[in-house]
Amino acid sequence: MAKYKVEITGLDTNQIEVLTNKEMEELFIKVKQGDEEARNTLVKGNLKLVLSILRKMNHKNENLDDLFQIGCIGLLKAIDNFELSFHVKFSTYAVPMILGEIKRYIRDNNSIRVSRSVKDLAYKIVKAKEEYYGKTGKEISTEELALLLDVSTYEIVNAIEALKEPISIFEPIYNDGGDAILLCDQIEDKKSNNEFSSKIALEKAIDDLDKRENFILNQRYVMGKTQMEIAKELDISQAQVSRLEKGAIKQLKKILK
Repeated sequence: MAKYKVEITGLDTNQIEVLTNKEMEELFIKVKQGDEEARNTLVKGNLKLVLSILRKMNHKNENLDDLFQIGCIGLLKAIDNFELSFHVKFSTYAVPMILGEIKRYIRDNNSIRVSRSVKDLAYKIVKAKEEYYGKTGKEISTEELALLLDVSTYEIVNAIEALKEPISIFEPIYNDGGDAILLCDQIEDKKSNNEFSSKIALEKAIDDLDKRENFILNQRYVMGKTQMEIAKELDISQAQVSRLEKGAIKQLKKILK
């Protein structure tokens, strides 16, 4: 995968410290005892981990300073949730959380892109409507606009819709002083409610798994790693990984019956 140079405003990346595994272990012990300074040292000592992820991402349209800050949020979450009892390198645990935080930010902050031709037509429509109203004192119809601008009525409607800001499905559409009714409450779900219930049940069942089993399933079916790779990270045999994986899946099936 291609790598890209990452330059962060106000940060000399060459001066970032890197901690040894021994130093990391000692700091995590202090963090669990409530040592805030140890937590800060862990953050500073793992900034290059965030940078290494950004180097592998080519987001030319994104502000790297923003992505770096979001990546640091993922790093903080990883530090706060990491346990030495996981028996894995911190970087192995943290990378999915940092990457997930960055991808979520990019996904949530990318607005719907409208083509230049549609935008141009939309502004022509606005101008034509204003001129027509100024001359006649009446609103021009869609059909008249289409004829005036020599386009189809569909193109007129599509361009007008493109000018509207997208609305969140969590936008309140009614509130009588109690619980608000959201837009998503009024959207028909054509899929079976059982599917949604099963998803919630599956998430709960996964959370209830042993931490090591949870980690193995995540690495196998989210990160796409082989049993041999996971065995090496956990310092156990491939057979043990296979047994733990099968046991976790069996437990999930039992819960979801």
